[in-house]
Amino acid sequence: MAPSTPRPPVAYLRERRDPLADLAGELVGFDTANPPGRTVEIVDRLETVLGDLGLHTDRYAVDPAKPNLLATLPGRGDRTLCLDGHLDTVPYDAAEWTHDPLGERDGDRLYGRGATDMKGAVAAMVETARAYVETGTPPPVTLLFVLASDEEVGGDAGLPALLAGDRLAADACVIGETTCEGGRHSVTVADRGSIWLTLEARGEAAHGSRPMLGTNAIDRLYDAVTLLRERFGKRALSIDPALEPVVEESVAYYAPTMGEAAARRLFEYPTINLGTFEGGEAINSVPEAARAGVDVRLTAGVHTPDVLAEIRDCAADCEGVTLTDVSWSVGTAEPVESPLVEAVASTAADVTGGRVYRRSATGGGDAKALRNAGVPTVEFALGTDTVHAVDEYTTVDALLGNATVYARLPYAYAEAVD
Repeated sequence: MAPSTPRPPVAYLRERRDPLADLAGELVGFDTANPPGRTVEIVDRLETVLGDLGLHTDRYAVDPAKPNLLATLPGRGDRTLCLDGHLDTVPYDAAEWTHDPLGERDGDRLYGRGATDMKGAVAAMVETARAYVETGTPPPVTLLFVLASDEEVGGDAGLPALLAGDRLAADACVIGETTCEGGRHSVTVADRGSIWLTLEARGEAAHGSRPMLGTNAIDRLYDAVTLLRERFGKRALSIDPALEPVVEESVAYYAPTMGEAAARRLFEYPTINLGTFEGGEAINSVPEAARAGVDVRLTAGVHTPDVLAEIRDCAADCEGVTLTDVSWSVGTAEPVESPLVEAVASTAADVTGGRVYRRSATGGGDAKALRNAGVPTVEFALGTDTVHAVDEYTTVDALLGNATVYARLPYAYAEAVD
């Protein structure tokens, strides 16, 4: 059985605090805000760094402005563990920041857009590769580093392109999304299903001084959304018993920030958010048309098509209202005792010295696409609760903690699957 701790790489990383922080700061310095999400320059730099370490690199792009980079470090075993990170970030308004959004070090903190989501984790992955190479330590499994574009807008140029092009062959994957906040640590083992729907209502126009002569499309539409909330928002979901441990861990993780009742409602009931609402032309006119966008989320283990069928029936019961556009997904999950989950959770617990929750994400992302492609996937990274926020930052301790977890993980994973 492989040793549980890769001592040479981890010892090497302990001496690399400042170089690791410098690399993270350099990556934050590339403006990859999406839109437009241009990642050519940062991929050029990472390809040089990883290539100079002797890793085989492969650039793959369906959009020349948004290339993806894959780098392979051969291991002793016949399994491949993927470490995945995205290179694009959400936009920022520099005028709102008190620190440089393209990178500023202040003591233990590294500020900048993408510092914690997720260029800091990408830097930790690169340093993990460096630690194995520089100490002459072949990992027990092959490591595939996937540095993808276009994640923040759910675009097709990133991970979906790699999957469609059959470029991502791995036995398991860890995505470096920040999963820890407020001193609580977790690995996300599940995501939620979603239904995004557009409702349109038609009425009859009239002068606003004589509303009884018309039919108000906004009133019809709002009544339809209210009915949707009444029928579905207050009805508990039928949770697969296999997912109940994930629900309980999720409730325990979120309870300190939102209260136990709200956390339990988040996962035991559908969430229904009225995200957009448009209608009317003037304050003194009865609106003839209105449109709403509604976001419904469902805990993993709930069969989304069944809920969607009931939503269609609900819309059909609303006079003058039609459901004109729908997109949906089914929540996915890894078994809480699977080798991958066990390896990540136990390694993270050992490195952090605290409890690591095995929870669901509140939304969905690349992990869903990978699981649907047959690749067992979880998310884990230390960081801060400033994801997408003004003055986003990570800490040098978090960077080093991530690199330590990622360096130890191949050994823990190899042991778990043996």
